[in-house]
Amino acid sequence: MSRRPVNSARRLVDGGSVPFVASLQSKSRSSPLLTIGLVALGAFLIIGYTYGGSGSFGGSKLAVSRLEGGASCTPEVIQAIPLLKKAYGFGGSTKKILHVGPDSCSVVSTLLKDDGENTEPFGVEPYELEDADSACKNLVRKGFVRGADIKFPLPYRSKSFDLVVVSDALDYLTPRYLNKTLPDLARVSNDGLVIFAGHPGQQRAKVSELSKFGRPAKLRSSTWWIRYFVQTGLEENQPASKKFEQAASKKSYEPNCQIFHLTA
Repeated sequence: MSRRPVNSARRLVDGGSVPFVASLQSKSRSSPLLTIGLVALGAFLIIGYTYGGSGSFGGSKLAVSRLEGGASCTPEVIQAIPLLKKAYGFGGSTKKILHVGPDSCSVVSTLLKDDGENTEPFGVEPYELEDADSACKNLVRKGFVRGADIKFPLPYRSKSFDLVVVSDALDYLTPRYLNKTLPDLARVSNDGLVIFAGHPGQQRAKVSELSKFGRPAKLRSSTWWIRYFVQTGLEENQPASKKFEQAASKKSYEPNCQIFHLTA
């Protein structure tokens, strides 16, 4: 008795796999729909990118600067200004504040706009100001901001400022220069010294910016900083630190940088 020939194509289909030729035919039949879908998706992405500067797609400029800049602590300083005012008793007599760090112009400008009557803000930009915008250059001409190499003594008398705030500057110094710079920052402060430092693992300067900063950032842990402060003879400003934490808790403020309050 002869056997009936087996249909190999049917066996493959019944087995759960699809022949390669059939797969190609299926793809060719669905390709017009796939093309239309890809075109529609591309158009949607282009529209979203075009109008991304406004509305819910755009987000705030501060958030964008954090993403592009990696982990700059200067925006943190601007956010923390109201909390620093409460912690250090602003509101009575005029307070002289010195900010030291990159983009010091933005900090000084914010203080002048928000509280120009109760504060006298000044800034030290430790890097070149050649690429600064017109607003920053205007602050330089008026004497609010100046460029200075913080590896050397600052051109100010002792206790010239009620409060000194530092951000994105000490992370680029080696311990050799920290030993000179940190005591000098404390020297020009009368009421306190506040340091904003990055967390280990955060991104810092891009390769294109290394020529400006001189070296990659050395992001140190809080344990390292506390040990270093003790060795340098600086102590925690506990009253100011406690007031700052209380104000931050009320505002639900969670900093992305390490913040140290020190006595001068």
